Amino acid sequence: MNFSVFAYSALAIAVVMLATWLVSLPLRNASIVDPVWPLGFVVVGWVAFISQHQHVDALRTGVLLAFVTIWGLRLSLHLFVRNVGHGEDYRYKAMRKKHGAKFWLVSLGTVYLLQGILMWIVSLPLQFGIGTSTKTSWWVLPLVLGAIVWLVGFAFESIGDAQLRAFKADPASAGQVMDRGLWRYTRHPNYFGDASVWCGIFLVSLGAGGWAWLGVLGPVVMTTLLRRVSGVTLLEKSLVKRRPGYEDYVRRTSAFLPRRPRK
Repeated sequence: MNFSVFAYSALAIAVVMLATWLVSLPLRNASIVDPVWPLGFVVVGWVAFISQHQHVDALRTGVLLAFVTIWGLRLSLHLFVRNVGHGEDYRYKAMRKKHGAKFWLVSLGTVYLLQGILMWIVSLPLQFGIGTSTKTSWWVLPLVLGAIVWLVGFAFESIGDAQLRAFKADPASAGQVMDRGLWRYTRHPNYFGDASVWCGIFLVSLGAGGWAWLGVLGPVVMTTLLRRVSGVTLLEKSLVKRRPGYEDYVRRTSAFLPRRPRK
């Protein structure tokens, strides 16, 4: 295990987040960090590879780079298209109103620095998996299991996003609750998919053996963020207030893990 990969990853994240913060200042729009977030993981993966390219396991590294690049580019494009033309997100508007003229500095710490630290932690499976040239005798099992979990997660996230986009684009859906397709089985198929993607990446990284098990912090932190912090909990506080019928949807539909709806 070459531990310099952690330093290179931290430096890459610092550059990405600092640059994004500087761009956000003249735009007066902290929301640009949203599509940059998944791109940051792509940068981490490739920086880890470039810094360790002479000492990597080719198959595992190739799989990890493919997984994080496909996931990161799709999600970044989705968030960019969703946000373009809509101005700053209400979360950042509230922060800007609260801190006033000091928001430019406050945002550096509470938005960009914080997300950078979280990005480094969540990407630990990438750093361990790519930064380790050795592999266990049972490396095939985590590779196969990880690929299956990643595929399931990517399908839930990408299909869920597409279904919600089509629902919102239909004028007949105005004011209604999205409870069709994957959204019938979980209130947040995109969040479940996101968490599963990182579980899959972690499983693949386990084939490196050694300290790679510490990478479990990545999917744990990502799942906690999605389920308890900035994902389900924060979003549903507003949905219950502004979407008639959402409380009934909550009662019959799982919040995260897919399952058949309650009667």
